Amino acid sequence: MTAHPKPELVATDMAELRRCLDVRTARVDGELALLAQRSAQYERDAGELQARVRQLESGRWPLPSLAALTGLAALAVAVWQVLAR
Repeated sequence: MTAHPKPELVATDMAELRRCLDVRTARVDGELALLAQRSAQYERDAGELQARVRQLESGRWPLPSLAALTGLAALAVAVWQVLAR
């Protein structure tokens, strides 16, 4: 029984470990690239949604102003009816 393994076994094991490390590193790099791509897509989608919300907000009716104008018109009609008698 020898205390040291054979050199060719060590070299084979080291080559296998290196191959496994390269494969795992490539897998991690691919996943990171995919996450970066998804993040960029989400940022673009968020920007587009924000632009659409701004467009919708700018086109909505100013309901408090319309309510105030309607109230003033009703007051004017009421005063006109009282004075017309």
